[in-house]
Amino acid sequence: MDENGLTVNLIGYHVEAVDGRIGTVDAVSDEIGEGYLVIDTGPWIFGHRVMLPASVITQVDASHRKIYVDRTQQEISDAPDFITAGDPPRRPYADRFPYGIP
Repeated sequence: MDENGLTVNLIGYHVEAVDGRIGTVDAVSDEIGEGYLVIDTGPWIFGHRVMLPASVITQVDASHRKIYVDRTQQEISDAPDFITAGDPPRRPYADRFPYGIP
């Protein structure tokens, strides 16, 4: 939600790790208890798409289309690959979130 309490579509937002920009939001799941983001890291690590729990978001800056996460670029690089956006993870994949549960 933005500062006015309205829902914000995060797709296309830039992702800022604690040590710098890491990529853009490619897909979002907002299911209660299972929220996650798919981050396209682009050329930084050659188009790697990773999945992060939504719980790592610390701030959303809607005016600059940025989200801030409490992970380093290396931690994001080491996050699980996201294979296809058409097949979002189900509960059995909860153990694939090494840096927090959604």
